[in-house]
Amino acid sequence: MAQKKMGSQTVKFVNPPSIISSGTIVGPKEGQGPLKDYFDMILTDDTYGEKSWEKAECKMFQDSVNLALKKASLNINNIDYLIGGDLLNQIITSSFAARQFNVATFGLYGACSTMAEGLSIGSMVIDGGFADYVIVTTSSHFSTAERQYRFPLEQGVQRPFTAQWTVTGSGSSLLSSTGSGPYITHVTTGKVVDLGMKDANNMGAAMAPAAADTIITHFNDTGFTINDYDLIITGDMARVGKSILMELLNKEGLNIEDKYKDCGIEIYDESQDVHSGGSGAGCSAVVLNGWLLSQIKNGTYNRVLFIATGALLSPTSTQQGESIPGIAHAVTISRYT
Repeated sequence: MAQKKMGSQTVKFVNPPSIISSGTIVGPKEGQGPLKDYFDMILTDDTYGEKSWEKAECKMFQDSVNLALKKASLNINNIDYLIGGDLLNQIITSSFAARQFNVATFGLYGACSTMAEGLSIGSMVIDGGFADYVIVTTSSHFSTAERQYRFPLEQGVQRPFTAQWTVTGSGSSLLSSTGSGPYITHVTTGKVVDLGMKDANNMGAAMAPAAADTIITHFNDTGFTINDYDLIITGDMARVGKSILMELLNKEGLNIEDKYKDCGIEIYDESQDVHSGGSGAGCSAVVLNGWLLSQIKNGTYNRVLFIATGALLSPTSTQQGESIPGIAHAVTISRYT
């Protein structure tokens, strides 16, 4: 019998893993945004000295891992598992980065939900007694994602206002079986939800139903109320998705407006011309491992519900006229166990 299961989709940890360290690297545009002071490294060139954007993203992934390890005074030999993911075909960023580390690796694809997915799996591994140290890393890059999922950058295609700007960045969380927090106390694993949205330039609308489903399930499973959280933050709904999500939750009697933020809105200033806001697997990763963890550690927030959302499309599915399934995973992060 599953003794740690709550309700239909939630796990409560008996020995909550601690986030003992983090690492963040962002591109020049993100380094000009309102959260710039919370990132460990800001690139001046989005090629990061490499011959392609894909190689640059791989280097960011590697270096965010190394930053997190250095802060914890650990090295890669101390790590039991690396859990990583990105947006590129066959998750080449994560796989190519992992070949440099010689460490047991789980590769994930959850699109922009991958950070929360990785934290969920890593926490289960540690709470289950299978590891003492797990590092969770995701990344994305505007130029690698744009030419894979939409159009060649050289083509200069005009973007509609529902479109989001893929964050250039990588974030790593180092989880430990010991530590003084913040702690991951609960995770709610999302279901794939698809209401028929087909526009790859309106991912917020595609992901909002999945986010609503996971948030509602989390509260039903745990018995928590909105007042049990200081902050509820989604990964990259951006402005369009945020408004749809709030409307869907309001219909179910959940009004989260006073406690709700979105990483895709927080990372850029409106003057930066990103249309609806930020997106990408790196979006929630750098906001969480930069700004959000610092706010939890300093006591601004004691308990946060972090929900990373993903649009599970591919170039092939888009070309074949498929709709865009969405998914969202929720993670409770607390100063206390």
